[in-house]
Amino acid sequence: MFSMRSVTMSFGEAAAVSGVDLEIAPGETTALIGPSGCGKSTLLRLMLGLVEPTGGEVLFDGVPVTVASSPALRQRMGYVIQSGGLFPHLTGGENVALLARHLGWSRARIHERLSELAPVARIEPALLDRYPSEISGGQAQRVALMRALMLDPDVLLLDEPLGALDPIVRAELQEELRDIFERLEKTVVIVTHDLAEAKFLGSAMVLMQHGRVLQAGSFEDIDERPVDPFVSQFVSAQRSRKL
Repeated sequence: MFSMRSVTMSFGEAAAVSGVDLEIAPGETTALIGPSGCGKSTLLRLMLGLVEPTGGEVLFDGVPVTVASSPALRQRMGYVIQSGGLFPHLTGGENVALLARHLGWSRARIHERLSELAPVARIEPALLDRYPSEISGGQAQRVALMRALMLDPDVLLLDEPLGALDPIVRAELQEELRDIFERLEKTVVIVTHDLAEAKFLGSAMVLMQHGRVLQAGSFEDIDERPVDPFVSQFVSAQRSRKL
């Protein structure tokens, strides 16, 4: 679904992503993992076309992702950020329907889609009439997920979607996300620094360090067949978690 060929992204003299070659398979959930500042969120932004690489090429379904092509391509991508990114002056329902309204969907079509998505995200329809300040963090992330799914995208891209939540809510939403990923059978790319979360949600993992991909494969590959000392160090550092 995504192909990255010698992708580099530099900000001034600093390379956030450096020489990445990577394939994201369709229909799988791929977790981008690694320590803070390793380039995983930048890689996600490159897939979305929010930034354009300073070197190399990003392809989405065979089409180069550029500043010119990305607005149309993003209609086939759903995006969720850590804080949810809901507009505070819009109700939950208005946030979810924002792009659909921009594209000229009728009220009836929007209402029908909201009715379809509310049970998927486990949101009470009445909550969609509230503003972001009137709902909890977990509810806000469910609304953000609905917004990402509104146009029935081919791909879901999630950047630390559960990172700001307390452990109980986070565990609950992990269960719900995995169920949604399995039921919808979409291509999913999720950024996390939590190896246990990556193992729980992902069928494939991509471990990054200093803007480079150190190892890609299953959890078992990374755990049992590390290709670099840092891979072993990263796994060992999280052994206190239930892996």
